[in-house]
Amino acid sequence: MLFILLVNVTVLVKKNNIIFGPVLSRRFGKSLGIDLSPSKKQCNFDCLYCELKPAKTVDSYSDILSIEDIITALKAALIKHQDIDVITLTANGEPTLYPYLNELIDEIDKIKGDIKTLILSNGATIDKTEVQKALLKLDTVKLSLDCANMQCLKKLDRPSKNIDIENIKRGMLAFKEIYNGALIIEILFVKDINDDIQNILGLNEYLLRLQPSRIDIGSIDRPPAYDVKGLQYEELLMLSKKFDKSLPIYIVSRKNIPKSPQSYSDNEILATLNNRPLTGDDMEILFDDETMIRVKKLLSSAKLKKIEKEGIVFYTLT
Repeated sequence: MLFILLVNVTVLVKKNNIIFGPVLSRRFGKSLGIDLSPSKKQCNFDCLYCELKPAKTVDSYSDILSIEDIITALKAALIKHQDIDVITLTANGEPTLYPYLNELIDEIDKIKGDIKTLILSNGATIDKTEVQKALLKLDTVKLSLDCANMQCLKKLDRPSKNIDIENIKRGMLAFKEIYNGALIIEILFVKDINDDIQNILGLNEYLLRLQPSRIDIGSIDRPPAYDVKGLQYEELLMLSKKFDKSLPIYIVSRKNIPKSPQSYSDNEILATLNNRPLTGDDMEILFDDETMIRVKKLLSSAKLKKIEKEGIVFYTLT
């Protein structure tokens, strides 16, 4: 009797933790999250920077939610929150390991109306045909790519033994060829591990081939599972300048930024944006009020222009 009671409590906890949010994001709007592994970490990576406790990597889920439970929880959440912009598929681990992902997305499509769909994936399974088939149905696919080579991947992301960085990169290129939605790549930099020039040049070369819709770069914002250190905004800004300026790079990590806006002349503004397109958030940190007035004048005189990349506005030269 006690065993049955404990099992029922566990099932109840899982069901209650399926949906989280809404979370307000500058990049994606008001997001309602679906956690496909609410009971425990189930992942094919054990990243040094992960906020979850260390866990042995897996290639498949052992604890599997039913599609019915997920959809029931989602329906209830959508009744309560009727101003959602995006439904985000994620997990305590890797969401593409969920075995019924393709069927689940079909069921979500039946009830979501005009709400967009998004997945946050580490990208490790993107070379698999069945994963690509499922992700093709989503409006936005966000994949991680912290490393350009296997040595870095093993050190930082600590993947399952059957995962290879070259398969990941080939899979991303193949998926990009057939995908009509927004493909966003996320790079999380960890100090003295993947912030070296060799890795950045390798990533730059590959991303020029891939041509994703946007590239989000960031660092550690929450306490990590292992003893590693993140990079500050200023360091990320310097790293962003090492990538080709045609790549749409958005700096995500902005916590505890000491704002020290400075005055830039028209020529200095143009030179800065020629080196790297900036977002409004970047300008708020770097430019003082007088400089922002100059930016507006340069826009009106058509010396600058705005380009939107999946919800983020970049300022660049015309």
